[in-house]
Amino acid sequence: MRKYEDMDLIVAHLGGGISVGVHHKGRVIDVNQALDGDGPISPERSGTLPVGELLKMAFSGKYTYDEMKSMVVGKGGLYAYTGLNNAYEVEKAAQAGDKKCYDVLEAMAYQTAKEIGAFSTVLKGDVDAILITGGMANSKWFCNLIIERIHKIAPVYVYPGEDEMKALAENGALILSGEIEPKEYA
Repeated sequence: MRKYEDMDLIVAHLGGGISVGVHHKGRVIDVNQALDGDGPISPERSGTLPVGELLKMAFSGKYTYDEMKSMVVGKGGLYAYTGLNNAYEVEKAAQAGDKKCYDVLEAMAYQTAKEIGAFSTVLKGDVDAILITGGMANSKWFCNLIIERIHKIAPVYVYPGEDEMKALAENGALILSGEIEPKEYA
């Protein structure tokens, strides 16, 4: 089995936001700023927006900073289009024939695949694997909408669930025991 430090990976985490990161030989070297809404549309985040229109809204005098922020993070994404921020509920509606819900999920998968494809250029196309993680990775249906667009870049592996705290604790223990060294990012 190859070590993380020997691999070039793209990791897409599908949670309340969708982050896509490039991992080069054990270091994250690029990632979208999903926390502030950058990247693909997601359950609660708008995704990357046209800056010109955003500026018009911001300076229109109609919205406060907090209102604008909540449109991008919290009330953006799936919520803005469907009134739901639960991807499972939106998927159920889509599979029951709700075209709007289907179209929004299709757009989210398209934008996620596009972000993964764009990030493959950071590694000059030499990608060992693409990993899909997070709560929405529990949906084979949604993951397949992404995978059908990216499978030719590199092998795709899906790891459903949200074990961020467990991963942090395990790696913290490895650092404390001296088994691995912490990485410093500048």
